[in-house]
Amino acid sequence: MPRRSIWKGSFVDAFLLKMRSKRENISSRKIWSRRSSILPEFVDCFVRIYNGKTFVRCKITEGKVGHKFGEFAFARKRKPSRTDIGPGRKGKR
Repeated sequence: MPRRSIWKGSFVDAFLLKMRSKRENISSRKIWSRRSSILPEFVDCFVRIYNGKTFVRCKITEGKVGHKFGEFAFARKRKPSRTDIGPGRKGKR
C-alpha cells in the first residue's frame, strides 16, 4: 500500500489539532475521524473511536503513534468459520 508523501506530512483533522493542546479534553473524547493519524500528544489518553455503529474505547500507547485511529476500531464483525460453530448438522442427514 503506498504511503503518503513525506513532504505532506501525516493527516490529522483540524479539530484534533485544536484538542491536542488541551490534554484534559482528549481523555474519553469521541472521535469520528478514523482517517486521522495518532500524534504523540495523545499518548496515555483514552479515546472513543466511531466504527460506523458504536464508539469503541481505546487507550493510546506509544506503539500506536503514527497509525490511524481506524486501525483500532474494527468496523466489521468477525464471522466464525464452520469449525468454530461446534457440533451441529453433521450426523443428522
